Amino acid sequence: MASSFALRTFTALADLQQNMANLKIIGIVIGKTDVKGFPDRKNIGSERYTFSFTIRDSPACFVNAACWGKEEYIRPLSDSFRVGDCVIIENPLIQRKELEREEKFSPGTPSNYKLLLSENHSVVKVCSSYEVDTKLLSLIHLPVKESSDYYSLGDVIANGPSLDGRIINVLAAVRWVGEPKHFTTSDRRRGQRCEIKLYDETEPAFTMICWDNESILLAQSWVPQETVIFASDVRITFDKFRDCMTATVISKTIITTNPDTPEANILLNYIRENKETNVLADEIDSVFKEPVNLNSIVDVYTVKQLKEKASKNEGKADPFYGILYAFISTLSIDDGTTRVVRNRCSNCGYIVNETSNICLTCNKGSFQLRPVSLSFDMLVDITDHTGTLPSCSLSGSVAEDTLGCTAHQFLAMTDEQKTALKWQFLLERSKIYVKFVLSSRARGGLRVSVLSCKRSDPVEASRGMPQEAQP
Repeated sequence: MASSFALRTFTALADLQQNMANLKIIGIVIGKTDVKGFPDRKNIGSERYTFSFTIRDSPACFVNAACWGKEEYIRPLSDSFRVGDCVIIENPLIQRKELEREEKFSPGTPSNYKLLLSENHSVVKVCSSYEVDTKLLSLIHLPVKESSDYYSLGDVIANGPSLDGRIINVLAAVRWVGEPKHFTTSDRRRGQRCEIKLYDETEPAFTMICWDNESILLAQSWVPQETVIFASDVRITFDKFRDCMTATVISKTIITTNPDTPEANILLNYIRENKETNVLADEIDSVFKEPVNLNSIVDVYTVKQLKEKASKNEGKADPFYGILYAFISTLSIDDGTTRVVRNRCSNCGYIVNETSNICLTCNKGSFQLRPVSLSFDMLVDITDHTGTLPSCSLSGSVAEDTLGCTAHQFLAMTDEQKTALKWQFLLERSKIYVKFVLSSRARGGLRVSVLSCKRSDPVEASRGMPQEAQP
């Protein structure tokens, strides 16, 4: 240990025994649950609060710890550390765990014991990573299961509904992370949800869903197409609505980010080598993605300013967003030679072969057919007084909202109706939210996607436009 811990005596988790007193334990937090409240049976009308976490101090040993107390004690304690932090636990109560009951809802551990931390007797202190032995810090990258004990995403798909309800381990790369969605249930409880797309060599897109705040916070730290995760004990279910298999993070789940294992390193090399040719963000429209929170986009630009910003961001992979008060100058929806609607796989989002109507990406020789859906997929030009952004993507649900019709309704229109629809938008000033991604495969090295397009209010447009846009 570093010098600041040299004079302290810590008990190893492997040496825990019942009735041990005055213990000090140091370890790294590898899993954590949300705070929950329960009615206090001893004090009718009041509540007790609890949360649990899993701590590790060696490759071979990790244990679960449960904290109990009043809300004003438990919530600040929970907020004081996250997964990946090192903590010192003083004076915990050591209890033999009830294997069958507890591991049904908690992570499985090699120890026969668990820690109970009470408000009146126990202390949890967060350590600076600079003070802690690097060997301890490295444990965060070691899965809690054997590195080869996992299903590939292709295996999950191939087994299909036979895995429904099963709890398994998954090794996969992170394709993208959706924004957390907050909601209130009918009984006024607040909740949250976050959807993550995973992929590997066998499957281009697989959904994992987080329902608790701790796993959502962890997911927000993942860098898409650069992060590999080993998710132990996720629940696999068959999503009837999407007609596909999905994974759900549960209270038993422990997720290891960028695991230091041979299998994870092979997958990491794969995603790095295929990053340019395997960019789902360039291929899948907004129908298959979590929508961007438009309220978070506040910067207003002219076309000229956006092009200048793009040139300054050259070499950066991160997307950027903006608002344009402009008009659509090209909208070829009544041109019989231009494809406006395409068939896409409802699972992975790729364009489906029109002849076979089968997703070659998902099936990979399998006879399991994936549903195909009609989706808008068109390119438009956006123009203001400073210039034009050519070939901007307008697709999926954004295109439906913009045009005011579904892809099926559009196909049922006559040529005259399509032309009339087009002239409702051409040369009419709109408030357009756009996303920019630098891409060597896009025209001019810049891929522009329309996130929203609505008729603009003249007063709002006049006040909102950048200074150079004022008459």
